Amino acid sequence: MKRFSILDFKSAKGVKKLTLLTAYDYTMAKLLDQSGIDAILVGDSLGMVHQGYKNTLSVTMDHMIYHTTCVVRGTQHAMVISDMPFMSYHISSREAVANAGRLIKEGGAHAVKLEGGRDILPQVESILKAQIPVMGHIGLTPQSIHQLGGFKVQGHLPEEALKIIQDAKSLESLGVFAIVLEGIPEHLAQRISQELRIPTIGIGASVHCDGQILVSHDMLGMYTECSPKFVKHYANLGNLIQTAVKNYIRDVHQQFFPEPAHTYKEQNEVLNLSKQEVPNAD
Repeated sequence: MKRFSILDFKSAKGVKKLTLLTAYDYTMAKLLDQSGIDAILVGDSLGMVHQGYKNTLSVTMDHMIYHTTCVVRGTQHAMVISDMPFMSYHISSREAVANAGRLIKEGGAHAVKLEGGRDILPQVESILKAQIPVMGHIGLTPQSIHQLGGFKVQGHLPEEALKIIQDAKSLESLGVFAIVLEGIPEHLAQRISQELRIPTIGIGASVHCDGQILVSHDMLGMYTECSPKFVKHYANLGNLIQTAVKNYIRDVHQQFFPEPAHTYKEQNEVLNLSKQEVPNAD
């Protein structure tokens, strides 16, 4: 089976809408892959949906590498993109290249994603020079939550919108293969998508983007701590899981489980032995 690649991303522009979801483990990755998803992001959102933190800032490189290896093993078709976590690329270009290299070499990712615009252009350029594909991420950047004052829509003001447009064009000029647009108004996302030659991937950025991404745990109704406006719930697995667990607890308490169908039977020789008195080992 042919692996989806950055060439497929680029050729999809204006031809078909790209589909991306997040995954952090083998089982979920395999399900998404077999469903035909184009690409899987091993997002630092794992800090919230897997580790229980209030934001993504506590995620480390070791966390990202571990979860990326799990996802890669579960895929055959989908391209696997791994997030570079907070402070893994902010200090220097040298450190950024080293950490991006770890995600590729140790994690098995096919590309990395960085949050930010003009402030991180030197790091992006260095990573690209190391032959590592880069996906950009602008607009609402969760790693900048304290600077932004929370998870707030970006680009409402003219100066904010202009900065986002400039960031997008700067990233494209360096050679990123796609850019995530998160939490920006519809017409701003439409303009950026029309002016760029590379695909835009929207999350809370309207249908005008060249593709869409959601956190799987959000769209499947498994993560309930918050529910952004842009999330559509395609299932409510949280309730289904809780119902299944409650039924399991009930069956165990009432001795409905395990049933004979779930129980191993002895051979006659063992059955006869069980009727004999067995002396202590000592």
